[in-house]
Amino acid sequence: MSRKPSVQLYSVRDAVQQDLSAAVARLAEIGLTQVEPYAFHTRTAEFKAAFAAAGVSAPSGHAAVIDAENPREVFEAANELGITTVIDPFVPADRWRTADDAAKIADRVNELSVLAHEYVLDFGYHNHHWELENTVDGRPVLELFVERLAPGVVLEIDTFWATVGGADTPALLESLGERVKFLHVKDGAKSTDTSLQQPAGQGQIDVPAILAAAPQALRVIEFDAYSGDVFDGIAASLAWLQENDA
Repeated sequence: MSRKPSVQLYSVRDAVQQDLSAAVARLAEIGLTQVEPYAFHTRTAEFKAAFAAAGVSAPSGHAAVIDAENPREVFEAANELGITTVIDPFVPADRWRTADDAAKIADRVNELSVLAHEYVLDFGYHNHHWELENTVDGRPVLELFVERLAPGVVLEIDTFWATVGGADTPALLESLGERVKFLHVKDGAKSTDTSLQQPAGQGQIDVPAILAAAPQALRVIEFDAYSGDVFDGIAASLAWLQENDA
């Protein structure tokens, strides 16, 4: 796994919507060589051209596969873009209430992982805060989900949302071990108010301890929202990671 950070393109979604190629080019100018696109199967040719023009690669990508009618379409697009891991970024909170909920989602993820392997891809899931907040017999429902996952399924842990959800995120990462292949790195107040997010190292999240707990995982910079110029925020996070992620 490359130690060079990636960035989730959702962070610059407004710029992507306006001019995808220009947005990716600006990230490359900042110094990023890897990106993580979202809904990439809906604009595959555009993403491919933008990545080639900017000289960036996409080791991972987000797509709503769990509820997709045609998952193969997503996996075919991933192959076209050189993506090697597809991550489903979101299953709503109301589907993470019970042990049966966790089992149902895990079984679906396991099925999709088998299908992804047909395309020589890994498949995994990305958390928000509710998978940690919602508990069953005192245990976060995420734990029940992970216990039921097949060995080949990977995880992308959003370290900010895990912390907001009440987790000791370094301890969580250590317990999950090598299954964690990607980290969403973001900082700010421990709040669901995303406008309070800050570049890495400038908020209340213990980013150094989080990084130390998952040295194997690719760091993916992300902002759900940012009060300033988000490209400046990404640049600040990248600079902090380059200086502090030993």
